[in-house]
Amino acid sequence: MVKAHRIKLLLIYTLCPLILFISVQKTYDFIQQWRIASILTNISINNSNKEKIAPQELFLHSWFLVGAGYWDADLNGQKWGRWKKRYLDVIETDEDATLAINTMLASLNDPYSKFLSAEDFSEQNSVLDSKFFGIGVNIASISGKAYIMGVIKGAPAELAGIKPGDILLKVNNVDIGGKTMFEIAKYIKGGGAPGSVELEVLRGGQKLVRKMKREEIKIKSVESSMLSKEVGYIRILSFISQETPYEFVGAMNAIKHSEVLILDLRGNSGGLFQNALFVADMFLPNGPIVDVIGRDGSHSKFVATNKAHGGWFWEKPLVVLVDGESASASEIVSGALKDHKRAKLVGEQTFGKGLVQKIFMMPNETGMNLTIARYLTPLGEDINHKGIAPDYMVEQPEQHAIKGKDSQLEFALSIAQAELEK
Repeated sequence: MVKAHRIKLLLIYTLCPLILFISVQKTYDFIQQWRIASILTNISINNSNKEKIAPQELFLHSWFLVGAGYWDADLNGQKWGRWKKRYLDVIETDEDATLAINTMLASLNDPYSKFLSAEDFSEQNSVLDSKFFGIGVNIASISGKAYIMGVIKGAPAELAGIKPGDILLKVNNVDIGGKTMFEIAKYIKGGGAPGSVELEVLRGGQKLVRKMKREEIKIKSVESSMLSKEVGYIRILSFISQETPYEFVGAMNAIKHSEVLILDLRGNSGGLFQNALFVADMFLPNGPIVDVIGRDGSHSKFVATNKAHGGWFWEKPLVVLVDGESASASEIVSGALKDHKRAKLVGEQTFGKGLVQKIFMMPNETGMNLTIARYLTPLGEDINHKGIAPDYMVEQPEQHAIKGKDSQLEFALSIAQAELEK
């Protein structure tokens, strides 16, 4: 089994790991379309986070936001007022406020609720806008080594000669042995600003050094191809981009002549809630997609609209690939398709994240990702910490992944072929 802690494009997962976002920025119309207003908290948030306030006020703003909006009204079994008493009168600097907010959030024991500095909030918004400064590589940790798993076409890394299968040894002459994927990403991104970066890689036993400049890169979250005349393939790398629905419709157009579709959600750790609804709705004629449970215990059921998106509604056979990194929005899609018996799931048990976050803009150009709800699959399954079991459990040996052999995709193809022969 591959234990790959991936950082897609060295940005998406460093800032947004396993997050199911309800975005408050630039998605209002789409959110209204999906009747999502009923599950949003009633906290009033300034539409601009450029307002400058004192550190004490920033802490108080955060304290109130969490206390009034967190999904667990019991706040992990604690009296929330204690944090105000503990910190408000001792905060003097921005650093003090950040430390206090982070300590307060840590008490929730929720890795998905996170305070974002101005830099991190800006980078997260760049991901939502499908762009960032970088070199365009996809790195995975396999057996303790950092492998280049993919290179964006036309990106600085490809132009410099970096290839999939290369093993990363050094970044700007810094040995990355023993470093976490997050640390490696920080070295390569260099703060997310333009500049040069030098990589030393191992290829076929030979060490190579390649220098390149970071550039603004457009993130493409959906890939498609025809695996045969009758089998189409679409991979959704992430649901985080606001461009994902448009890219997905384009991918559906690209495989429109196929008779069976393989939808690949492996390595997809989530993204925007409305993107998951959009994709699931293209395959389900009716019935519930997901049941969202709010802080007060109220249920908001999102159902298939039986409407074609971009002229598309797919009624033909469907196979879905999942693995241990398929999480959050990926689990909404795969869970709905499995519960409705609309698709066969192939691969490994999914991650198991059944919580929903909302992005809040905060003063001083900061932000917060706050868990505001949990969700159930159409059959009422709570997948948090459990995940979704595939219909066909197929492991991916490490050596297969390194050599480019895909056992799971091969199995999915066999199912597709069986569908064609019916």
